[in-house]
Amino acid sequence: MTDTSYDIQSKAGPQEAGFGDYFALLKPRVMSLVVFTALVGLLVAPVPVHPFVGFCAILFIAIGGGASGALNMWYDSDIDIVMKRTKGRPVPAGKVTRGEAFAVGIALSAMSVVMLGLAANWVAAGLLAFTIFFYVVIYTMWLKRWTPQNIVIGGAAGAFPPMIGWAVATGGISIESVLMFAITFMWTPPHFWALALFMNDDYTKAGVPMLTVTHGRKATRTHILVYTLLLAVVTLGISFTSIGGPVYIATSVAMNAWFIWGAVGLYRRDEMTAEADGYKAERAFFKVSLLYLFLHFLALLADAALGVLGLGV
Repeated sequence: MTDTSYDIQSKAGPQEAGFGDYFALLKPRVMSLVVFTALVGLLVAPVPVHPFVGFCAILFIAIGGGASGALNMWYDSDIDIVMKRTKGRPVPAGKVTRGEAFAVGIALSAMSVVMLGLAANWVAAGLLAFTIFFYVVIYTMWLKRWTPQNIVIGGAAGAFPPMIGWAVATGGISIESVLMFAITFMWTPPHFWALALFMNDDYTKAGVPMLTVTHGRKATRTHILVYTLLLAVVTLGISFTSIGGPVYIATSVAMNAWFIWGAVGLYRRDEMTAEADGYKAERAFFKVSLLYLFLHFLALLADAALGVLGLGV
């Protein structure tokens, strides 16, 4: 790691950090996804959880996810300053020092794991601890700068929250929680590769071996299509488990048809056309991918609610 972040901060001069700067360290957008998928995992589980226990569990899972974000910003400050998308983060912007980001991340990691174990169970706490380790050490410190498959393997870190939520309720792991994990795991590559198609210059400048940098945009488009097809198989597979229901099946069929149609469109695009129109289709696919994941998990929640009301199939 270079000392770029230190140089930037010293040139920028001391800046007093506010609450918002420390909160931004926790990557609130990513944390919102962690909270939502973990909550769905908890609520669709077959074992009821006391509302207070559930609230505490989701809070500590969110804090653990935020801790991962702080440690990611600590380690990645040298490349964050280079990338347009990340240069405004608290560390490269000189609002929070690397040392402070590290201290916040370590302290919140330890607190979240211990408190989740005490509030719920140690299986859930162990999964949370492994998630933090995987994101910070396996993905951030190793895979991200080493292989174009970084986001494929590293996507596991963002896929664990529903498993953690399920473990909070049941104290274990099941085929349902593994498939919820698999949804996010298989969704992550096409989601981030779509982003890389129109943010490739950022990754090139930062020296991050994203697939678009190492193999080019054409190969990336092919990979997006392949993973989108595999993702459809995984998501539809949940329909045959205890947590699948009519709302989920209808949602999954519709969203997969839309997503595959978009992936085929990206695959057929040539680079001259894409560059000329500012990568509009790629940006649209990226936005649809966010809706895709949200609606799949929301549909699981809807079917669970129908089951509670005695309206499920």
